[in-house]
Amino acid sequence: MHKAKVGVLISGRGSNMAALLYAAKADDCPYEIVLVAANDPDAPGLTLAAAEGIATFGQSHKGLKRAEFDQIIDAQLRASGAHYVALAGYMRLLSPAFVAGWEGRMLNIHPSLLPKYKGLDTHQRAIDAGDSHAGCSVHIVTAELDDGPVLGQTPVAILPGDTEDSLAARILIAEHQLYSRTLADFVTRDRHPDWLLNKVRATALALPQADEIVSHGMPCFGIVKGKKFAYFTRDHHGDGIIAVLVKTNAPEEQATLMEADPDRYYRPAYFGTDWVGIRLDLGDTDWDHIADRLRSSWRQIAPKKLLGLMDIAEDF
Repeated sequence: MHKAKVGVLISGRGSNMAALLYAAKADDCPYEIVLVAANDPDAPGLTLAAAEGIATFGQSHKGLKRAEFDQIIDAQLRASGAHYVALAGYMRLLSPAFVAGWEGRMLNIHPSLLPKYKGLDTHQRAIDAGDSHAGCSVHIVTAELDDGPVLGQTPVAILPGDTEDSLAARILIAEHQLYSRTLADFVTRDRHPDWLLNKVRATALALPQADEIVSHGMPCFGIVKGKKFAYFTRDHHGDGIIAVLVKTNAPEEQATLMEADPDRYYRPAYFGTDWVGIRLDLGDTDWDHIADRLRSSWRQIAPKKLLGLMDIAEDF
């Protein structure tokens, strides 16, 4: 089973990190922890991670500019092979460059029901507001503090007489359960057929005068009232494959691609040598490459007038 590689950033005891780490021990967990890093070399969570056989890195941020320290952490994450980052009690504001470098691949857990109570003192603020429930949220990290898209939440009832500490203790239990489950769903989303189709659809329909219909039992994309330039296939004819089919540029290109990467490229049944299948279910799809292939396929069927308009637009 291919497992997504995750780096975890902590600042202290790392209880959420531990929850992720122990969830990752299950054979069917779709991720593995490849690094635990902290901005405090004495963070207790580093000792735990090391004892569990996880690579660790600890360095104080003191005396370094924010961007300089983030470059150090970034280098450690990339050297570990991490493809995703999970913030788990990491008490540092991140530089814009660091956030941009992990755009769409970095999650955080926050102890409130976002968008309520961003920032600190979330439990006391919920109590003071008279809320019936507090809770926790897992969200994608963006440049704005605690502002990224929310992926999952768990409400936790506020009991009569609750203090900040008593409420925090119950919410922490919810955090430990929510984070591992949400991270597992997140790292496998790019293998779900509906998610993959939506990615292909968004790219294909962004091309001039593109439309979508169903043909051969598959969603397909073409120029309005014209030929087709792409098909999306999921388990077509029982082949168990999720892929996008695009036109080839030359008769020998299909064979060349299949020879170069036989796990990714294949000859789609009933389509001949004019088309090539590109698998999307391997977990490491290069979506820039898919966009290029869709654009190239579109250009092969586009009328000359439309091609001219496209060339002008690309020049700008």
